[in-house]
Amino acid sequence: MNKLISIDLKGDFGFFRKPDMNDGINLSYNLLHKPALLGIMGAIIGLEGYKEKGKMPEYYKKLADIKIGVEPLNHEQGNFQKTVIKYSNTIGYANKGATYLTEEATLIKPSYRVYLLLDTNIAEHQKLYEYLKTGRAEYIPYFGKNEFAAWWEIDNGGFQEYDFEQRKANESFEIKTIFTKENTVVQKSREKLSEGFDLMGGVFENDAYLYFERIPKGFNTELYQYELGSFAYSTFKIKKDTTIENLYFIKNKNYYVQLI
Repeated sequence: MNKLISIDLKGDFGFFRKPDMNDGINLSYNLLHKPALLGIMGAIIGLEGYKEKGKMPEYYKKLADIKIGVEPLNHEQGNFQKTVIKYSNTIGYANKGATYLTEEATLIKPSYRVYLLLDTNIAEHQKLYEYLKTGRAEYIPYFGKNEFAAWWEIDNGGFQEYDFEQRKANESFEIKTIFTKENTVVQKSREKLSEGFDLMGGVFENDAYLYFERIPKGFNTELYQYELGSFAYSTFKIKKDTTIENLYFIKNKNYYVQLI
């Protein structure tokens, strides 16, 4: 049986490391991406992580087929505030006797509404559903680094279960989650406010905005590295004839989410 649920994951800090640097500072992805989220879900139900180079971890093997959606919460137009934290490491084997210094642009109070489509006929999915619904975890989940603990609440909307259906929209629609934009020209997909007024092709509202980020969407299991995808997050309504795959309509909320 398929169940669509969400939890609101929160943390005081987060760091989802990018492979690139800016002026000596290690950078973090702003959005929680699928590989990181699967690691969090694996920790919650006690699945093993990386143990051997060149082999995918247990959590990825057993959870990779879960469709997920991510909605950033308590942000500034898609962005979370950041602070640069400096670290020093004087362990000999790490730096050959010298003090190793590094800096990381760390997210402040990141939070995300995470949507999960679970097949409760699968043992790991059923266990995950039960643990999330009751607020249990085998291992402490964290946002990128083990000192950045993450949590969720089961009351006040922290855990939700939805009545849903997978279908295309028959009118202009709102997407609550981030969504893939490889096959979507977002500026041309926004709905017009009125005849004769079209701000870059879409509805203009005082708080309307578009946010773009290129983030991991999965793993290349041959090269053992991230597969990246281009994603958008927007408060604009989208035209009904826009092609966006894997849309799920939340019946009692009257909006869509994209699950990948």
